[in-house]
Amino acid sequence: MPALRRTSVRLTAAAITLAVVAGGGILSATAASAADVPPSDIVLGIGADDSQRTLAWYSGADTTQVAQIALASDVVGDAFPGSSRNVPASGGLTTSGEFNRFTTLTGLEENTSYVYRVGSEGNWSPTYTINTPDFQGDFDFLFFGDPQIGSSGNVPGDAAGWTDTVNVATSTYPNAEMLFSAGDQVETANNESQYAAFLQPDQLREIPFVATNGNHDVGSKAYEQHFNTPNTDRTAGPGNGTSSGGDYWFIHKGVLFMDINSNSRDYTSHTAWIENVMAEHGDEAKWQVIAFHHSIYSAGPHATDSDVADRRNVLPTLFSNLGIDLVLQGHDHSYARSYLIRNGEKANPDEAAGADSVVAGPGGVLYVTANSSSGSKYYDLQASGFPWLSVSNQEKVRNYSAVEVSDSAITVKTLRSQANGTDLPVNSVVDQVTLTQADDPNTDSEQVQVVVPATAPGEFTWSIDGTNGLVDLGTAVQSGDHYAAIGTINPIRVTDTRTAGPEWAISAQVGDFTSGAKSFDGKYLGWTPSVTEAGGDAVAGAKVVSGFESGEGLSAASTLGNAAAGHAKGSAKLGAGLDLEIPVDVTDGTYQATLTLTALS
Repeated sequence: MPALRRTSVRLTAAAITLAVVAGGGILSATAASAADVPPSDIVLGIGADDSQRTLAWYSGADTTQVAQIALASDVVGDAFPGSSRNVPASGGLTTSGEFNRFTTLTGLEENTSYVYRVGSEGNWSPTYTINTPDFQGDFDFLFFGDPQIGSSGNVPGDAAGWTDTVNVATSTYPNAEMLFSAGDQVETANNESQYAAFLQPDQLREIPFVATNGNHDVGSKAYEQHFNTPNTDRTAGPGNGTSSGGDYWFIHKGVLFMDINSNSRDYTSHTAWIENVMAEHGDEAKWQVIAFHHSIYSAGPHATDSDVADRRNVLPTLFSNLGIDLVLQGHDHSYARSYLIRNGEKANPDEAAGADSVVAGPGGVLYVTANSSSGSKYYDLQASGFPWLSVSNQEKVRNYSAVEVSDSAITVKTLRSQANGTDLPVNSVVDQVTLTQADDPNTDSEQVQVVVPATAPGEFTWSIDGTNGLVDLGTAVQSGDHYAAIGTINPIRVTDTRTAGPEWAISAQVGDFTSGAKSFDGKYLGWTPSVTEAGGDAVAGAKVVSGFESGEGLSAASTLGNAAAGHAKGSAKLGAGLDLEIPVDVTDGTYQATLTLTALS
């Protein structure tokens, strides 16, 4: 008999969503000096998943470089822990004549503090700390609009404003898990002095930075050489031999983020890439977020640019069709928040301007445009109103946005990192909105999805009773040659007061149970329907045994309850006991399936 295992099974409600080698020889004086220059331009980047972080840095000479990482708990005094591990780096000559290095730290544990440094023996960077969060649950990240260091003509002044915004934001949100840029890190794409100023805040070495390619970044390979982005496809929205391009994605705590190079208007390339990422990873995520630089729903002068109008004519329908929830943008150096947009139009004509909460139905997408985070440049708002604008703001003080993510909502809170007089101090709120979904079958909250045919208006109604959309079958236990779990569906209330009493039926069908990439057939679920509250001549459907015993179980449409033609007027409540019997070779995991209910009359 196989060893006893316990497999947690949940059915959630969708209808009801059931739940190195150093070169030899004598170095020249110039090369020796370059080799002695400590590593610079260090950036901690986000990884492909929660267990990874990327690193990028520059060195003065083409020497073998590594990242060393160790548990912070192993630090004694000022010495870097001897228990550290070396992670090799790769790279090459940069456009500025230096050498860059990329590596990825893998196998990081959740809720753990690490220390790291980069370089080579005898020439190490300072030591920095990485604190990994829990890999599940709520989280915050910080979103920053166009720092564009050097845009004002005063690099030190721009850097001071940028650094102050980062300090204010991370002090206010000390547990923020990402620093997310809207693009235009610098004014001039190949200007290393501007990059050095942009990279001054040490937070960029200790909190993962998410780079976006802006129009001021694209004109050089420096963007690609400074930022080590995960899952990057350089053929999607490509640059060329001298400019930076590519699209990339990552998943952080169940949120799929896609960052695209909007400098390229190769929509065929972008569309194919986004559709492929969504097809392969969309089901892993509770929220889908896209970021790109060129805002298509802003209030500033770029809103009427021909290239922006071109993007606005193409991208919104793609995003609505794919179920994107939130789009983060920059470029127009002023704050804007759209109404929920579906296929390029206001999704709900009744949505009020400035509403502090919005509920997105299918295809509804929220677009947010960030103001300047450094104060290097501001654009005035256009006088003419735009039909997409729910909120716009330009006070010519620095802003940042705190994005708070939970399973059930995303809240975007935009704050001043610079006071605007005594009445609007630092961290006063510019705008705040909470986004929820009208129906999301992939969460553990109340989720209802139904298919209802056309019937006599107002005479035949049915609904799922209760507020808990999660049907939890608990932990399956071994029972001879299989594992078994039982439970009950949320009751279904059916009311029919039509004079003719036409026949009706409620049926259900379950999909496969999945846990990440693992799955087992929905046929193993059976049920025993019942009428828990009689009325309207309703009768229960026939028992359906688990397909482990025989047949197709509930993977085939099965009747929960019905009433024959000529039935009495009235209301009934239908229930069903669930019986899940699965083979012992099903792999451990928490599995969910969707039980879709359909009413026919």
